[in-house]
Amino acid sequence: MAVLCTTALAASVLAYAQGYPSKPVRIIVPWPAGGNIDGVVRVISPRLAEGLGQQLVVDNRAGASGMIGSELAARAAPDGYTLLVDNMTSHAINPSLFGKLSFDTERDFAPVRTLVTIPHVLVAHPSLPATTMKELIALARAMPGKLDYASFGAGTTSHLAGEMLKTMAQIDLVHVPYKGGPAALTDTLAGYVPLYFAGIAITIPHVSNGRLRALAVATLRRSPLMPDVPTMVEGANLAGYEVASMIAMVAPAGAPKEIVDRLNTEVTRVMQMRDVREKLAAMGLDMAEDSSPSRFPDWYRAERAKWTKVIREAGVKAEK
Repeated sequence: MAVLCTTALAASVLAYAQGYPSKPVRIIVPWPAGGNIDGVVRVISPRLAEGLGQQLVVDNRAGASGMIGSELAARAAPDGYTLLVDNMTSHAINPSLFGKLSFDTERDFAPVRTLVTIPHVLVAHPSLPATTMKELIALARAMPGKLDYASFGAGTTSHLAGEMLKTMAQIDLVHVPYKGGPAALTDTLAGYVPLYFAGIAITIPHVSNGRLRALAVATLRRSPLMPDVPTMVEGANLAGYEVASMIAMVAPAGAPKEIVDRLNTEVTRVMQMRDVREKLAAMGLDMAEDSSPSRFPDWYRAERAKWTKVIREAGVKAEK
């Protein structure tokens, strides 16, 4: 009897998956419209809808550093009709900042596919008397606690990039958090703060016209968006220094494997389209090198361990 029940259930799941999707699919974006993550979804969703043969509805549910929308997705029915696209690097950071959360990323989500990464770069105002990372480190050591660096918010990758630099280079910089990237960029351009860890895309025009100086990218390899700018490894001999926000699509845990596999296949097809790649590259985003869902658990555990260490050593606290 148990065998018969199991066989019947498997057949039912298979039939359900073969008919998927039979209605519109909701993609939750736990950030406001107009940001990088929302932009990625707006680029891929029309092509993904074509492949799936159903409408995709983008549902922006912003708030609490992305946790409101993420919890909503985690608690949704695991039927493939609710998906989440988010910065999974933030998911690895938030438990150490906020303590126990209402959801567990590793337990409550099934990875569909890694989409893109957002590379970071350390830029300086031209008035800063340092044109390389080695010169910056020497300057910071000569005047400890006197150099400020901007971030687009406390506890963000922009903030933690600076804290990791402080620890690895053994220098003392003062963190100045802003309410978002545009405000941080504006004050850096004005010279009110000399340094800023930013997403590459928003800095490119200002580096090109000389209003900002790019000291190093925070990736392990040079970015094609700034091929002449060294990495932190090259510029400061900081082995293993890497900060990038990884954007991925996930489904609620328990979603049928056949549906997750179908979604992975369709998203992979979309991400290989030339027009999609060109649009994402124009946004300053790098294509994910390893998009296999099977690699996600190991990546997530490694990221969580890395950022837990940085947060603990730096004494970083969540914004109230």
